[in-house]
Amino acid sequence: MSRKWENILIGPENTIRKALEVIDREGLRGAIIVDANKRLLGVVSDGDIRRGILSGNSLTDSVSMVMNKQPLITAKHENQEYILRLMKSKELLLVPIVDDGVVIGLRTLYESLAPQKVNNPVFLMAGGFGTRLRPLTNNCPKPLLKVGGKPILEIILLNFIKSGFVNFYISTHYLPEMISNHFGDGSKWGINITYAHEDTPLGTAGALGLLPNNIPKLPLIMMNADILTNVNFRRLLDFHASESADVTMCVKEYEYMIPYGVVQGHEGKLTNMLEKPVHVYSINAGVYVLNPDIVEKVKSGVVLDMSSLLEMNIEINKNIVMFPIHEYWRDIGQMEDYVRAQSDVHMLDIN
Repeated sequence: MSRKWENILIGPENTIRKALEVIDREGLRGAIIVDANKRLLGVVSDGDIRRGILSGNSLTDSVSMVMNKQPLITAKHENQEYILRLMKSKELLLVPIVDDGVVIGLRTLYESLAPQKVNNPVFLMAGGFGTRLRPLTNNCPKPLLKVGGKPILEIILLNFIKSGFVNFYISTHYLPEMISNHFGDGSKWGINITYAHEDTPLGTAGALGLLPNNIPKLPLIMMNADILTNVNFRRLLDFHASESADVTMCVKEYEYMIPYGVVQGHEGKLTNMLEKPVHVYSINAGVYVLNPDIVEKVKSGVVLDMSSLLEMNIEINKNIVMFPIHEYWRDIGQMEDYVRAQSDVHMLDIN
């Protein structure tokens, strides 16, 4: 039984944002909603919240709007191995231990999974020229530019390693030797690194065709090597599996404010005026999960953009879903992004 279980009890009056804070702080991948007497009202997971956000819920809404009101529960003396097997079969992350309606403890799948290595391949795209960051990238590939004293790509790598990932593939094109010399075969970190070199640029998805045939036949995480984020990649894989997805695209909410009053009219008459309206969009966050059959469709040496790959699979009714990132995320695309990243170091665990 987890010793942290009481820390994930929250009341129904709490917001979705508060539930996320509890989930991230305690690392148990869920929260339990109870009344003042600790009577069980529901359970909410990271995946429940992300699905709620995609359905239009706000982080300021009550957590009761996205919680599972009829979760699986267990008794104190229930066989633990049986419960863990049941959790795995139902892809549940935690199960409250309940006595006469009152929560008295917790069983969590995290306890049995945490020590295990994650064999899913990770493909990091590091071949770009970084032209918008010149002159910094004149003699240095963008993934090796430092944030908080460490190269961007090393920060990304360490974040994956922290979650148990061991099989890495890095695409290169611009100044490839600098990248391979820095990271080597990965033995420094106890991982495996294989390089996929693009003789000519192959687009945002074309390098998938350069991956060796012996990569693990598991969902692959593909990520641009100029993105800083503290998203939990195991949770991303959990979400991908729970949605029975063929492809999962990570998205980030982006707000754009029109700096003027917007007028609306009909037949020349003013009907409404909006003062500096804000439009909210979901933007591509540059992180994907791809099932093996999707990866295998990309042929070696073919120029292919990710948008085209996704469109091809949408046309044949593949299940392509979105995973909203509410955690820290920054694309180091321009000089101002790189400067801002230096002040964001406190939001990243780079030690």
